[in-house]
Amino acid sequence: MMIWRNIYRGMIMGMTDLIPGVSGGTIAMILGIYNQLITGLNQLFSKEWKKEIGFFLPLLIGILISFLLLSNVMETLLRDYPQPTYFFFIGLIIGLIPYLFQSIQYKKTFTRKHYTLVIVSALVVASTVFFSDNEVNGIVIELGWDEFITLFFSGWLASTAMLLPGVSGSFVLLVLGVYPTVIHGLSVLNFAIISAVGLGILVGLIVTGKVIYLLFKRFKVATYAVMVGLLIGSIVVIYPGFQADMKLAILSVTTFIFGVIGAMLLGKYEYR
Repeated sequence: MMIWRNIYRGMIMGMTDLIPGVSGGTIAMILGIYNQLITGLNQLFSKEWKKEIGFFLPLLIGILISFLLLSNVMETLLRDYPQPTYFFFIGLIIGLIPYLFQSIQYKKTFTRKHYTLVIVSALVVASTVFFSDNEVNGIVIELGWDEFITLFFSGWLASTAMLLPGVSGSFVLLVLGVYPTVIHGLSVLNFAIISAVGLGILVGLIVTGKVIYLLFKRFKVATYAVMVGLLIGSIVVIYPGFQADMKLAILSVTTFIFGVIGAMLLGKYEYR
């Protein structure tokens, strides 16, 4: 039986998956389908897969609709207003961090080990800035084998993040430096880019889906500690610099504030 209301749920998840810092997993929790999503995903690649088609097909349709409709908007923002756009992303990330701490009740559950995981994860992600070319807006159009492999494994890692509340797939693509390329590929329907990332996402869901499910179930506090560290470290990676232009500065500060407020409202609603 097809659950057609999952189309609009998928559209909401798709919209948020295009925004680094907002997790599709978080939205799935808000919509009340997270447990069914994780359980169904594990069943989808088993002998019981037919039972899950009615749930996942409408959800996938909704996600694809959002990707096709909104990718042009995201590409325009990244091209014409990169600094305010990335400050909005940073605001979202900062606004989500208190929610993650609160949702895991860190005052009761965190030990020295968990704080260490936060620090180490943050340093690992932040250190990647020294190995990047700092061109966060660079777009690859023609794919060679090197670019295809890079996009494939980026999609793989992004699919892993999609399953975790608090970490978005787009955030992973952003940290890896391929987010602008993927957004551009979606907006112009570049089949090579879409297929490379899509294949990575599919393989990632099959191979690592069960692993992430077990980690989240068996080591929930440690997993959240790592997620918080990833988010903190990512701020260093995606920081675009700050141009000394008054209008641009005001716009950047404004988008940053909107990002923080939006993330806090989202986290507050879900925590309830």
